[in-house]
Amino acid sequence: MTKKKKAKLEHEQELIAESEYAIECENLVKIYKTDQIEVVALQGLDLQIKKGELVAIVGTSGSGKSTLLNMLGGLDKPSAGSLTVNGRNLLKFTEEDYMNYKRNTVGFVWQNNARNLVPYLTAEQNVELPMLLQGQKQRRERALELLDAVGLSNRVNSRLDQMSGGEQQRVAIAISLANNPAILLADEPTGSVDTKTSDQLLNVFKEINQKRGVTVVIVTHDLRLAKKIDRVISIRDGRTSSEIIKKSHAEIMSEQTSGWDDGTTAEAEEVSEELVVLDRTGRMQIPKEYLEALDIKGGTKVRADLDQEQQRIYIRKAE
Repeated sequence: MTKKKKAKLEHEQELIAESEYAIECENLVKIYKTDQIEVVALQGLDLQIKKGELVAIVGTSGSGKSTLLNMLGGLDKPSAGSLTVNGRNLLKFTEEDYMNYKRNTVGFVWQNNARNLVPYLTAEQNVELPMLLQGQKQRRERALELLDAVGLSNRVNSRLDQMSGGEQQRVAIAISLANNPAILLADEPTGSVDTKTSDQLLNVFKEINQKRGVTVVIVTHDLRLAKKIDRVISIRDGRTSSEIIKKSHAEIMSEQTSGWDDGTTAEAEEVSEELVVLDRTGRMQIPKEYLEALDIKGGTKVRADLDQEQQRIYIRKAE
């Protein structure tokens, strides 16, 4: 290794150690262009994910969530803005930087098993393959350890046609961990399995996150699955628009009544509350259903009134 490359590596390691965030997006933009059309997939996305978090990103088809995941995985490049992963800005990456990033920083789990697995190899051989390509030693021991971590120690010699869809996806997760990534990205990992298997796969992700300290980002359209994850971020129209948090019914009622007791007994079950997220410049995207309820269309001028005593902002049509 040359002195220049060694100095660059040391500098990158310092950045990684200093940053508390695994992922930071600021005013992130992605535009796809062809000869006759221009499509804006992300338009000023702001997002922060701390190291060691388990996060679900939800959104309708076309909201930009898969575009974001592809950029986080180094499979696509941002058009503008800032995308920082482990203290490194991907907009400044060279092709060599991207290659090393995909090899050493991130692991990827696809919804389609054909993109994860080689059908004629056993589970163990599939997990060993990326390590073989990188010239790693003690590949068998590492592969067996990872298969055990995802609950497949009894299926190491099985081929794909001998395994269920859920078992195949577990092998895919083991493969994604072969390079010991700091960040694990999963694109609709439960999209092709039943509810029971979906819950089992989510437990695998949770265990990896808790025991190995890997930052896990799961993109999904399955709100039922998302509700089982502590932090859920919603993307609308290429922007981070809201965050869904889990609270007890008692906590929400306490916040809404500002501390006074009306004599009712709060229920014990856990419920979800959606929060609108402000970006760093103070902008927010109001959920579509709110605007429809107020009969306000996009591009319409509105008035924002501040009630300091109640600490609330009221929005209404400008007259």
